[in-house]
Amino acid sequence: ALVGCQSWEVQTIAYMAGVDKVDGILMDIGVSSKQLDDPERGFSYRYDVKLDMRMNTEQKISAYDVVNTYTEEQLSKIIFEYGEERHARKIAKLIVEERKSSPIEKTSDLITLIKRAYPERASKHPAKKTFQAIRIEVNRELEVLENAISKAAELLKVGGRLAIITFHSLEDRIVKNKFKDLATACKCPKDIPICVCGGVKKFEIITKKPIIPIDNELKNNNRAHSSKLRILERILD
Repeated sequence: ALVGCQSWEVQTIAYMAGVDKVDGILMDIGVSSKQLDDPERGFSYRYDVKLDMRMNTEQKISAYDVVNTYTEEQLSKIIFEYGEERHARKIAKLIVEERKSSPIEKTSDLITLIKRAYPERASKHPAKKTFQAIRIEVNRELEVLENAISKAAELLKVGGRLAIITFHSLEDRIVKNKFKDLATACKCPKDIPICVCGGVKKFEIITKKPIIPIDNELKNNNRAHSSKLRILERILD
C-alpha cells in the first residue's frame, strides 16, 4: 500500500496501519509547490500577505512571531545559518529598528527592509534567503528532518530503501551525514583507537553521490533545479 504523511509522522502512521516494517519510504523535504502558491500561507515573497509560513497552521509560532520577538542576535544567526545570507547582520538590525515603531506584519514590509540591506543589484530576489531562513526556523525543519530519518530507517525491512529528496544544501548535508552515520558499523567515540562497541553494519548507502535532475525534468519543473536525491538501504536487521 502507498501511504502519504508528514515526515515526522512516519512511525505513528505505520503503527496505526498495523505495519512493523516497510519496503520503502520516500521523503520529499521542504515546502510544497501547493503551499508556495497559496497566497494566504505567507511562504512566498510574491504575495503581499500577513507573515505566517507555518506548514502546520495549528502550531503557535509563526513568521510574524519570529520577526517581531526574536532578538537581533537570534535573527542574525538564523538568517545567516539557515539562509546562508551574507547580509544577515544588516537585515536583522533593520528589522529590530523598524519594529520599535510598529510591528512588521506583512511580507511586503519585510521585503522592503531586506532590500535596504542590499547595496548592489541582486541577480536573485533579495528576500529569497531570508524567507527560507525564517520558514526553516518557524517549522524547525532541520531538527524534524534529522529525527525523521532515524525513525524512517528503523521501519525498513531488509532490502527496504529510504529515498530522500532535498532542495537546499543545509538539508542535503543533514541527509548525507545521517546516512553516513547509519551506514557506519562502529559507533565508538573517535578518540578510541580500536572498536569496542561491537557494532554491526545494518545499512548501505546506494547513492555515493546525489542524483540530480536532468534537463528534461527541469523543463517540466523549474523548481527542481536545486533538488538532490539520496538513497539508503537496510542490509541487516
